[in-house]
Amino acid sequence: MTLKKTLAVVSAASLPLTLAACGGDDSSSASGSGAGDNYVIVNGSEPQNPLIPANTNETGGGRIVDSLYSGLVYYDGDGEAQNELAESIEPNDDNTEFTVKLKESTFSDGSPVTANNFVDAWNYAVANDQLNASFFSNIKGFKEGVEKLEGLKVVDDHTFTIALNSPEQDFPAQLGYSAFYPLHESAYDDMDAYGQNPITNGPYKLSEWNHNQDATVVPNEEYKGGQTPQNDGIKFVFYASQDAGYADLLSGNLDVLDAVPDSAFDVYETDLGERAVNQPTAVFQSFTLGENLEHFSGEEGALRRQAISHAINREEITETIFKGTRTPAKDFTSPVLPGYSEDIKGNEVLKYDPEKAKKLWAEADKIKKWDNPSVEIAYNSDGGHKSWVDATANSIKNTLGIEAVGAPYPDFKSLRDEVTNRTITTAFRTGWQADYPSQGNFLAPLYKTGGSSNDGDYSNPEFDKLLEEALTAKSDDEATKKYNEAQAVLFQDLPAIPLWYSNATGGYSENVDNVVFSWKSQPVYYNITKK
Repeated sequence: MTLKKTLAVVSAASLPLTLAACGGDDSSSASGSGAGDNYVIVNGSEPQNPLIPANTNETGGGRIVDSLYSGLVYYDGDGEAQNELAESIEPNDDNTEFTVKLKESTFSDGSPVTANNFVDAWNYAVANDQLNASFFSNIKGFKEGVEKLEGLKVVDDHTFTIALNSPEQDFPAQLGYSAFYPLHESAYDDMDAYGQNPITNGPYKLSEWNHNQDATVVPNEEYKGGQTPQNDGIKFVFYASQDAGYADLLSGNLDVLDAVPDSAFDVYETDLGERAVNQPTAVFQSFTLGENLEHFSGEEGALRRQAISHAINREEITETIFKGTRTPAKDFTSPVLPGYSEDIKGNEVLKYDPEKAKKLWAEADKIKKWDNPSVEIAYNSDGGHKSWVDATANSIKNTLGIEAVGAPYPDFKSLRDEVTNRTITTAFRTGWQADYPSQGNFLAPLYKTGGSSNDGDYSNPEFDKLLEEALTAKSDDEATKKYNEAQAVLFQDLPAIPLWYSNATGGYSENVDNVVFSWKSQPVYYNITKK
């Protein structure tokens, strides 16, 4: 959405304040609220948490965080890593240590960005077990709650070193993800308060955050990087439904919409013409049946997950509901990534096969008779998910002869809070919007033991070992081979039920130019101009 991050509307992924802390009006309309003449008005969703990069792993907060902060590198529209604050990131001979040299740069208050701003932020993320703490797990000394990572050393104000436990050839490319952004020294006085109105170093700075309504960012005059805003600011409007956002787009009250509601799939390309967007992107959709749920642990749980997967008619749902804007999944990653393969061992479990589904369900009943009232799939009502969840539930119900229904939550934050707190008692919608263009980014956060977005608490030592071998591989081909072997383990266990890959489906109004959707399905906000 996590999508970075867990996806709010997709999710993806994806993958963040305040001068006005709490707006009392939760109206969905984009009109009003003091938007300037050259503000670009876009859709968004209420961030789950205060705007702290390493504690943001969902797209509502993520898209704002990415506008407010800059890291060592950034990803251009094609997903290529470009140096941002890093003058250089030099590896040693075996890719176990990297020396980072910083460019001269400043925060929005004019104070310099130093090596300590990076090292202190990373250490704090680990010491306080922030949501993205696992992204630092290969740095020497990593241990849950450790105060300082042994592998981080400040050499001088513009130089620091990163020592890893094992080689990672793609480590520099990872450093564009928001977990690795720096924090201003004032953050540590009161982290939650800072996250409501942060001092930032990115293309934009926060102007206003009306909770559950909207947030506005304006250009940061101190910013000198490669993502210079071409507009006077971005206003993120938090819609209660995608339909409301689409209506505002058609009426000219919204400039850019990055997720067309399923109700408009038949007409949006006609409605918008050349302003319609439909392109492949690094977004994956699934739902998770945690092992903590009754009947879904051990051998019985494995059989029931396989049965449910075979009971879902992905081809019919993607054609009927999504009108060709989704593609049935063949793996746990994305076809736009290097190394993608449709020939993963075990992926036949994704094939619609009613007879096999019934057989597997009966085998599970022999272990323990099914006595749950229903299979419920939780989803956020503000993200346009009702139609596909209902269709998926009906496919399961009609195939297996059990009750299956959607379980709606009013908004993304409500759902994510229960998932994060492990208080949810049903299956739940999951997905991923890439943080950086690598298969490892889809696999490690979601399924590695202790992964930052491992919401089902999946753990398999064999998978962890293969993933580690992929991450430390000496070549891209070797890494791809190990990723495929790791995915074969996932197809045995099905910690999540893969559904489909998402295209970026969106559009823009006649009021804006230079609208481009990136490799991870989000508009390149800083490049958009008003007419």
